[in-house]
Amino acid sequence: MSENNQLRLVVVIGSVRKGRFGPVAAEWLASRARLRPDFDVDVIDLATAWLPDVMSADPEAVKPQAVQDLAPWLAAADAFIVVTPEYNQSYPASLKNAIDWYDEEWHAKPVAFLSYGGASSGLGAVSHLRQVFTEFHAVPVRETVSFHEYRESFGSDGCPVAVEAYDEAARRMLDRLGWWARALRRARAQEPFETP
Repeated sequence: MSENNQLRLVVVIGSVRKGRFGPVAAEWLASRARLRPDFDVDVIDLATAWLPDVMSADPEAVKPQAVQDLAPWLAAADAFIVVTPEYNQSYPASLKNAIDWYDEEWHAKPVAFLSYGGASSGLGAVSHLRQVFTEFHAVPVRETVSFHEYRESFGSDGCPVAVEAYDEAARRMLDRLGWWARALRRARAQEPFETP
């Protein structure tokens, strides 16, 4: 596949807490995606995006510079993977804040999820995020990579202990994400996506 046909994949690290596991999980998954010829991968860490958490009630208000700086990266994406922990039965406030600052950047694009947590594997957070992204006219992908008791799931080398099983889960998710990204990119090119 030529570079012109590559899909722009943006991996978003959703947690901003100190000592978070998100960067480890995101880098492992990004490394899997970079092995493929169909994806051009960017990783966005919300801990360094510095998005403000106070929004204007006026939809015409000029957005803060940090929001403007991140917008082109999201707008250029053909697909997203959101890396999220589960905090208190849901996803981090930093992630909701980042989602809410944007609108058209999410439209008609597929979103997959890598989650991690304790007994729940972070899947409660994913369940809530599917509803949120649907509201933004994004297309949540069914296949998910999730880490149960994540502190025990990864070795000191930054890779899963059960590497073959997780590599296979990542492959299935990336395959499906690629299918949707190609289909939706063609659709957006044929007919621009508009909301009522």
